[in-house]
Amino acid sequence: MSTAAFHVAGLLEKMTSSDKDFRFMATSDLMAELQKDSIQLDEDSERKVVKMLLRLLDDKNGEVQNLAVRCLGPLVGKVKECQVETIVDALCANMRSDKEQLRDIAGIGLKTVLSELPPTATGSGLATNVCRKVTGQLTSAIAQQEDVAVQLEALDILSDMLSRLGAPLGSFHVSLLHCLLPQLSSPRLAVRKRAVLALGHLAATCSADLFAELANHLLERLPGPRAPTSPAALRTLVQCVGSVGRSAGHRLGPHLNRLVPLLEEFCGLEDDELRESCLQACEAFLRKCPKEMGPHVPSVTRLCLRYLKHDPNYNYNSDEDEEQMETEDSESSEQETEDEYSDDEDMSWKVRRAAAKCLAALLGSRPDLLPDLHHSLAPALVHRFREREDNVKADVFAAYIMLLRQIRPPQGWLEAVEEPTATGSSLQVLRGQVPLVIKALQRQLKDRSARVRQGCFSLLAELAGILPGSLAEYMPVLVSGIVFSLADRSSSSTIRMDALNFLQGLLGTEPAEAFHPHLPILLPPVMACVADPFYKIAAEALLVLQELVRALWPLGKPWVLDPAPYVAEMSEATLVRLRATDLDQEVKERAISCVGHLVGHLGNQLGDTLQPMLLLLLDRLRNEITRLPAIKALTLVAASPLQLDLRPIVAEVLPILASFLRKNQRALRLATLAALDALAQGQGRGLPPSAVRTVLAELPALVSESDMHVAQLAVDFLATVTPAQPACLVEVSGTVLAELLQLLRSPLLPASVLGAAEGFLQALVGTCPPCVAYAELLSLLTAPVYEQAGDGGPALHKQVFHSLARCVAALSAACPQEAAGTANRLVRDARSPHSSTGVKVLAFLSLAEVGQVAGPGPQRELKAVLLEALGSPSEDVRAAASYALGRVGAGNLPDFLPFLLAQIEAEPRRQYLLLQALREALGAAPPDGLKPYAEDIWALLFQHCEGAEEGTRGVVAECIGKLVLVNPPFLLPRLQKQLTAGQPHTRSTVITAVKFLISDQPHPVDPLLKTFIGEFMESLRDPDLSVRRATLAFFNSAVHNKPSLVRDLLDAILPLLYQETKVRRDLIREVEMGPFKHTVDDGLDVRKAAFECMYSLLESCLGQLDVSEFLSHVEDGLKDHYDIRMLTFILLARLATLCPAPVLQRVDRLIEPLRATCTAKVKAGSVKQEYEKQDELKRSAMRAVAALLTIPEVGRSPIMADFAAQIHTSPELTALFESIQKDPASAPGMEPMELS
Repeated sequence: MSTAAFHVAGLLEKMTSSDKDFRFMATSDLMAELQKDSIQLDEDSERKVVKMLLRLLDDKNGEVQNLAVRCLGPLVGKVKECQVETIVDALCANMRSDKEQLRDIAGIGLKTVLSELPPTATGSGLATNVCRKVTGQLTSAIAQQEDVAVQLEALDILSDMLSRLGAPLGSFHVSLLHCLLPQLSSPRLAVRKRAVLALGHLAATCSADLFAELANHLLERLPGPRAPTSPAALRTLVQCVGSVGRSAGHRLGPHLNRLVPLLEEFCGLEDDELRESCLQACEAFLRKCPKEMGPHVPSVTRLCLRYLKHDPNYNYNSDEDEEQMETEDSESSEQETEDEYSDDEDMSWKVRRAAAKCLAALLGSRPDLLPDLHHSLAPALVHRFREREDNVKADVFAAYIMLLRQIRPPQGWLEAVEEPTATGSSLQVLRGQVPLVIKALQRQLKDRSARVRQGCFSLLAELAGILPGSLAEYMPVLVSGIVFSLADRSSSSTIRMDALNFLQGLLGTEPAEAFHPHLPILLPPVMACVADPFYKIAAEALLVLQELVRALWPLGKPWVLDPAPYVAEMSEATLVRLRATDLDQEVKERAISCVGHLVGHLGNQLGDTLQPMLLLLLDRLRNEITRLPAIKALTLVAASPLQLDLRPIVAEVLPILASFLRKNQRALRLATLAALDALAQGQGRGLPPSAVRTVLAELPALVSESDMHVAQLAVDFLATVTPAQPACLVEVSGTVLAELLQLLRSPLLPASVLGAAEGFLQALVGTCPPCVAYAELLSLLTAPVYEQAGDGGPALHKQVFHSLARCVAALSAACPQEAAGTANRLVRDARSPHSSTGVKVLAFLSLAEVGQVAGPGPQRELKAVLLEALGSPSEDVRAAASYALGRVGAGNLPDFLPFLLAQIEAEPRRQYLLLQALREALGAAPPDGLKPYAEDIWALLFQHCEGAEEGTRGVVAECIGKLVLVNPPFLLPRLQKQLTAGQPHTRSTVITAVKFLISDQPHPVDPLLKTFIGEFMESLRDPDLSVRRATLAFFNSAVHNKPSLVRDLLDAILPLLYQETKVRRDLIREVEMGPFKHTVDDGLDVRKAAFECMYSLLESCLGQLDVSEFLSHVEDGLKDHYDIRMLTFILLARLATLCPAPVLQRVDRLIEPLRATCTAKVKAGSVKQEYEKQDELKRSAMRAVAALLTIPEVGRSPIMADFAAQIHTSPELTALFESIQKDPASAPGMEPMELS
């Protein structure tokens, strides 16, 4: 016998004791044993434990009974299936016992056992078997009417079971439905309520036919409002409709046209509880099937607006209201006693609350109707801010906040430039409503209820975020409300934190001038909060104080408000917090940050307090817990334009910072380097050389490829400190340069690091005398290329040559006297027959960069060299020469551009390289310089639009795009006319050229382009495939980079786009390859481009899409070619995250293609690539399945539950699913997709 079994046997013996304390302690010890993962029971022990616990369920002592029933939970996972079934049988038998206590214990036991059963998705059949055993007995218990207590317990257990394990009970669903429906007419309210709940859970998991039977039963029994029926029965039926709507509303879509008008009629009956149920059902329908509710939106809106103000027992007369508010504090108790009605009898508040929630659901589910809803709902909601019931008021606020969130413009830089027209008009309307909102909230901000004030702050914060600056003129009202809440110590601390949080937000959105008159009133309560003993309030108050300093006395701008009256109070309060050592970590960090802001912004006003503050910062820098916030505060102080004297601490600070550079904490290194750079900029020449050397000794190790961001900051610091402390740099320049040159050879070098390196190299040769001589540094830079053995092509990565060329140009710019000599040397190296390929490539790339610096120079010789190089046998040399020709030409247009155009005409074999050179020239040259040549270039480019090579046409298109930007008002209309005049290749090139006009940053051409974009999009009707594909690529670029260009045209574009997703049989042909026939689909590329556009639309134009129609086309794509299926799986995963409700409505149809893909087998004898393609397709399909499983209610779909069980029973699918779960790229909403 094992140790565990022996111990358990001893406990079982004690459980038979006549002493109740022995039995209790033994059961408690057994509970502790069962909760251990390591416990293993043999068969005999299992049987004995089960038998004993079942016996203890009927123990005379109630505490022993309770403990025994709690033991059943952990026991279920530790014993075999047959023992679990024994437990369930015994509990079901006890459910029918005559003893009430035993029935209650059995009910609790069954709930405990069912909650601990492993989900069926894990592949275990235990849950299914147990549920089948229980279900039959529960249905008979529900059907018998003698004992209501048994009925109620059985209904409770059935609800629990259906909510967790509904799908596996499929075979019982019919009997369960027929058992539950009669309970809706039970004389007992409690039975009816539980039956309603159980039917809701059943509706979510039953088959479509059974659901239709349930829906029809409810509709048939819902009479007209005048038919004779008891109010209780009617309420129950409507509550059942609401319950079904909440748990399976997505399945009710087809029945809504019959249901909603009935609910609207029932609202006319004088029954507040019935009205509440009707409105709750409408809310569920709006959330679950917004598209099907479309025709009913106007009538539901009218209904909600009517019942939002339904308060028959209260007079909201405005004059009386004002008087009542004014005397509320003094006379509230007398008024309460004089009221003629009791709130206990008043149910109307529940109707108003249901109406407010229904409006919130309407606003959240129909963003497409925003302008109309805003006009109709906003005034009514604002008017109801005076609601007397706090619960209702909270929901009215929530509905208005939902409206504000729908109005909020898209995030990012698009906010200002890319404001969609619908949102723009809503913002204008909202701006006009701000005075009404403030007037309505003025009293609420001083309401006795903290919950009401919290709602006010949430609403106002949302409003300030959407319309920054709009609350400035109402600052007296807002400040008064904030001060009232900050001084309120009777409520919980939450309201004070909310008030501080709101004030902090206001300081970020409203102009500083608005706060100036109110600072004397505002500052004392904030200071009191800084000193508050509760750490969360103190931390929030310090953040507010920091924001006050930042906003009212900004850096680099003249101060309007004199800080002198406030500085002493602010600095004293902060210093008290900074000196204390026993504070919460959050308060310490906020205090340090606040001191940083105080010194950085007001250091010259602090007087004698400045030095103690700096010394305290130094002290916190030495502490491991506070060093990171101390470094950030020190950075603020060092970077301050006040040029504070930091000599008292700088000699000690630098060695400490140097030691941090050795730490293996990345955030610490980054913050330290930023602080060092700020110190070098502000105090450069005053830094002690010995301390600077200590820091410099740590830097070579940081200039490495292992962390590019750290390397960039290290090199930036070197560039800053070199001019200030050249003597110190001379000592370490050798080791630092060696590391930097190694870094420059990295093919992964980011532009930011390259820019830092250029700055440092310029600083090295720019000091007087230079730290490193120009010739020596140039030689070190180019050594890797010049020392290459042989001429087997460039051994270094292509990117390295570009990096080195940029550095050569940077050095030439720093030493203009050397530039001409450098250019001559490069030309010689490029001409020399002895130069290797690498040397020539570097020479040409350097000339491209230096050409801008060195001036005209020996231009004729350079032309000859570049032309000769275009015929080089090395592709790398030809590409570098082409690049150089364009870049050098851009700096000398009169000499080079006519020559380049003549060469393009005369040299058809080198046309592609010469066009690339032209593209570089057009990109680098100033627009005014290009205008005289625009006509010649235009004519030349359109001659080459019909070229046979697609690559050449691509370069021509890019050139046309760059040329149009020289003079858009004149050239863009001409470009549009070419669409009707040209051949297919020309039309395709024109559309591609327009794509190059769209960048991801604001550009002056955008407004003009927007007026033409509709005509360019008409090319989706073009009969030529290549033109349609180019148009789709252009549309994708617009949607991705500048959605506002196409948002207003989507109604016209989307039908054309969806048309391109369909498979066209006339484009599929068979090609004979020897004895085999191969099918070629010419329309595949266009379909791929269309689905890529659909993905981009999800990211930026979701509000303008009819998701149901969108999903129909995604559904068709799930059965298409391999490439299309890959795209649609990604689309489906994204849709599951962005709009789960419509996906849930058709999940049964979506699962079958996914299941077919996941379970497909590759034909025997297929090549390796076929297996790899199939594996990738399965992974993509499984990602979509994983995304669908994140939708909360999807597991209730029988088809989805069946597939989930199949995944867990198949080892291959289980392994695939688990690998997807572990892959961070597969997280919902993180689906990567490259559409370039």
